[in-house]
Amino acid sequence: MKPAWDSLAAQFEGSSTVLIADIDCTGAGEPLCSRFDVEGYPTLKYFNPPDEEGEIYEGERDEAALLEFASTKLGPGCAIGQLQYCTDEEKAELEEVVATPAEDRAKELAQLQRTLKEKEAAHEELLKKLQDQYDASTEELEEVKESLQPRIKLLKKAAQPSKPQELKAEL
Repeated sequence: MKPAWDSLAAQFEGSSTVLIADIDCTGAGEPLCSRFDVEGYPTLKYFNPPDEEGEIYEGERDEAALLEFASTKLGPGCAIGQLQYCTDEEKAELEEVVATPAEDRAKELAQLQRTLKEKEAAHEELLKKLQDQYDASTEELEEVKESLQPRIKLLKKAAQPSKPQELKAEL
């Protein structure tokens, strides 16, 4: 994937609207990767203003697919100061939100972010519990295998048919 990524970066070098970059998540890059929840490598994230969290790219990772995505999905997006990039539907939604008092928008945004954070925390807690259950089950399974394996082997040995004498004579 690295050659495709490097080629993509070269094609967008000098762009005033799209930046293609890579971060080494070891050493100096670790805090940035941690901030954006990058855990597996390579992780491709993209940001379109005003998005500050980024989204994970889940498309194909060959050069053609990356170029298609970057050419069509990255760059200036719909925002109050960039209505030329908005569809009619996006403009209507944006106008409706802009008509709401700023204080109400701020409260709603804070509430939505709190709700999301709470749900993420609950999800992580569930993952931890499930991981603990899985680990305990794995340990129990290994103990059962260890205790039953000798008997299973013995029973299999006893079930093997004895070789006919004729076959022995031919050899």
